[in-house]
Amino acid sequence: MRPRSLAELVGHEEVVGEGTLLRQAIERDQLFSLVLWAPPGSGKTTLARLIANATAAHFVSISAVSSGVAELRTIAREAADRLGMHGQRTVLFIDEIHRFNKAQQDAILPHVEDGTLIFIGATTENPSFEVNAPLLSRSRVVVLQALGDEDIATIVIRAVTDDERGLGARRLSLDDDARSLLVNLANGDARFALNTLEFAAAGLDVGGVIDANRVLQAAQRRAATYDKSGEGHYDAISALHKTLRGSDPDAALYWLARMLERGDDPLYVARRLVRFASEDVGLADPQALPLAMAAQGAIHFLGMPEGALALAELAVYLALAPKSNAVYRAYGAAAADVAQTRNDPVPIHLRNAPTGLMRAIGYGRGYRYAHDYGEGIIGQQNLPANLGSRTYYEPTDRGFERELSTRLERIRRIYEATSPRAGEDANP
Repeated sequence: MRPRSLAELVGHEEVVGEGTLLRQAIERDQLFSLVLWAPPGSGKTTLARLIANATAAHFVSISAVSSGVAELRTIAREAADRLGMHGQRTVLFIDEIHRFNKAQQDAILPHVEDGTLIFIGATTENPSFEVNAPLLSRSRVVVLQALGDEDIATIVIRAVTDDERGLGARRLSLDDDARSLLVNLANGDARFALNTLEFAAAGLDVGGVIDANRVLQAAQRRAATYDKSGEGHYDAISALHKTLRGSDPDAALYWLARMLERGDDPLYVARRLVRFASEDVGLADPQALPLAMAAQGAIHFLGMPEGALALAELAVYLALAPKSNAVYRAYGAAAADVAQTRNDPVPIHLRNAPTGLMRAIGYGRGYRYAHDYGEGIIGQQNLPANLGSRTYYEPTDRGFERELSTRLERIRRIYEATSPRAGEDANP
């Protein structure tokens, strides 16, 4: 059922529909190197073949899983001969280009540069991370979205009714419930839909009916659109983090379930939630971090699937907790001063003096013991001299930080009133 022309292609109107730049370039036989980035079953290989068929180019298809540098060199040599003797260009289609290492990608680079090969790579992974920069810079990245439900339905109906290449000669029928279920389970993956349809039709007599039960037995599972080690993994954890920050417990539970039910490491998720507790909740709710560590311990103790509930409880708590990134910003500012300013010695009055020599040269002199003063607070210079009275932590007025803000304001007033002035004796 693979489309034989661009007119038969279903979906991707925004990329290769009538009037698009890519469609015009193909129709005018003006080929250039491409990287097709798309989910599984969305038509990457099909589009590459259609591009080659729409031109006079010779088409060579290889898989990055099974091909090596020697084969690439042979293809390049034959392409050079073909171009030199017959003036025919060669389109080299490399499926799963993200599986090629740097040496393999470098092997085709000079041939792409000099026009011997027109390179079309297909990948389900972000090419920014998986394709070498020199090769990527000489290619145009085309992003194909997963096919929509209407697209999948069109493909399925074609397969049922096509007499030449589909199941039409068997006069099978696909009832409405079965078609809706098949489209839903496909998750935009045309290959999954067609394979499932073919299996569901197996064993039926001419004129038979494919019902929802046959589809369910044939599919057994939903088409996988999530790779726990790929782009989908990082997109999902980003979505979880951002929905927690946005105080949306329902979306947080969905993205948590999406990761855990698709096999993500629950300890990885727990680590990210611990990070969220300190980065985005912080001292607005001091119980967030202990609860996050308790959930991490529950995962160790229970394992999966029981441990998922501990993470779900934590996700809901974090979503509903008051939010503050004041500590996160304060630490970042302090770290920036460590990196960007002169690291002066520790002020001498803050240094410990365990030996007579150290006391004799002034270590600890002028230190003011806070417990000897009212409220247990006394002003003194605690930062290196070059930083003066730098302020890092500025609490919000949300949650527990509202109380901390009041405390901090009182402490700073005491410091201002009791800190020794320049030239004064700091000794109590």
